[in-house]
Amino acid sequence: MDIPLLSTSIAQSNLSQAVGISVLKMANDQSAQQGQEFIQMMERSVQPNLGGKLDIRG
Repeated sequence: MDIPLLSTSIAQSNLSQAVGISVLKMANDQSAQQGQEFIQMMERSVQPNLGGKLDIRG
């Protein structure tokens, strides 16, 4: 059994797993932020008087 080769293989596996978890965390954070922005947009759209009139006179 080649101990240095096994150690390198385990280290590479751990690094790959850590990178995968980091990417998933970034995607999760971005998704949460987009969800909050969507909620704010929906809250603004509920106000019936907002944007109901447009003054185009110059």
